[in-house]
Amino acid sequence: MDFTPHNDLEQELIAVYNGEAEAEAFVMRLLDQQVFMPVRDEKDAIQGFQRSTQAQPLIVADEDGEQVLVLFTSPERAKPMVADFPDYSGGILTEFSWLLRRMDGGFHISLNPGWQVGMDFDADMVAQLIAQLPPEDSA
Repeated sequence: MDFTPHNDLEQELIAVYNGEAEAEAFVMRLLDQQVFMPVRDEKDAIQGFQRSTQAQPLIVADEDGEQVLVLFTSPERAKPMVADFPDYSGGILTEFSWLLRRMDGGFHISLNPGWQVGMDFDADMVAQLIAQLPPEDSA
């Protein structure tokens, strides 16, 4: 599939993919960037309205059976994958750091799975990122 960037984050990811930027710098910038997380739609819900306070993210198993949280750099990137998961037609657009703060340990993350330009984070890398997060503002 052609990967024409939809936003600045995708342009930066392409630069990393092409060797024009450092992956570590991209990851640190990613912490404050918005990502799209597909979530399961509620049955019989009003369209566009989520009744529960617990969004169920799209988590798949990789070839080793490890749990992988699926994220995308834009909602448009999610469309091909969620076509295979019809219960996940909803989604949340939020900061990557916000998601990390709410994750349990042991998950891998795949950014833009199915696209030629993406990034995978193993569980150890996710734990390191969580440990580097500054305290959340209480304001």
